[in-house]
Amino acid sequence: NIIFLDKINNFRLINKQLEDINNKIPNGGILMGNFETFTDRAENKKIYNSPLKNLYFGFEFIFKRVIPKLPYLKKAYFFITKGKNRLLSKAEALGRLVSCGFDIIDFKVIDGIHYFVAKKVKEPAYDMSPSYGPFFKMKRIGKDGKIIKVYKFRTMHPYSEYLHDYILKVNGYAETGKPANDFRLVPWGKFLRKYWIDELPQLINLFKGDLKLVGCRPVSQRYFQDIPKEIQELRLRQKPGCIPPYVALNRSGDVASALEAEKEYLLEKINNPYLTDIKYFFKAIYNILFKNKRSA
Repeated sequence: NIIFLDKINNFRLINKQLEDINNKIPNGGILMGNFETFTDRAENKKIYNSPLKNLYFGFEFIFKRVIPKLPYLKKAYFFITKGKNRLLSKAEALGRLVSCGFDIIDFKVIDGIHYFVAKKVKEPAYDMSPSYGPFFKMKRIGKDGKIIKVYKFRTMHPYSEYLHDYILKVNGYAETGKPANDFRLVPWGKFLRKYWIDELPQLINLFKGDLKLVGCRPVSQRYFQDIPKEIQELRLRQKPGCIPPYVALNRSGDVASALEAEKEYLLEKINNPYLTDIKYFFKAIYNILFKNKRSA
């Protein structure tokens, strides 16, 4: 077991050090440590109540959050700061732990610092391309069970993809079919999702032929496993789509309603393979423009 007292924020190469720790302890070994999120830091600093707080935290966000992730500027950043006192979100800190082969056992906030207990469960992922940039590629189930990479604008903090199973284990699904109480979302994420702006890059998948315009939404392996067997089999016969059936049928976006709409669409698709998509497309456009239909 290993306990480190210094914050993860002060690790020069966070993943490299976590990977080294992983290699030093056996499976089931415990790692305990702490980190400070940018929310913790804002609340802990006296300048938080100052009229200059927005200017200060805006500069700090750009210098300590944005620049370290830019290919050509991060070298200068690490030369100046030696990698100390970095800004991290809770999602990024916990996501880095999971990516390095640890399972989150518990974490608590004490005096403005997040303390965690993690257990080694596997080897590190050695991820050389985490979700830093504005675009994000998600692994999803395509036609015939093929794994496809679906493009989106990133609406979550870096390394959030590693926390999907953890969020579901702790919070389960919301009525919308998405993880409940999801702290991985960035502040503007809900707005982008509500108006489907985050899904505009899926036009790339449309041109590549991974997706079609109308169809069941591409879902993760974890979500696919929770779908009724009958709908699983029907789904695998079709390419996923950008515009889901529940929008065309003006149904709620909760799990039960979305699955019911998918089944109705997929069965209709078997009988009318060409006309069904045309009909659903125009019904969806009508509901979006005239019935104010929005994403769940």
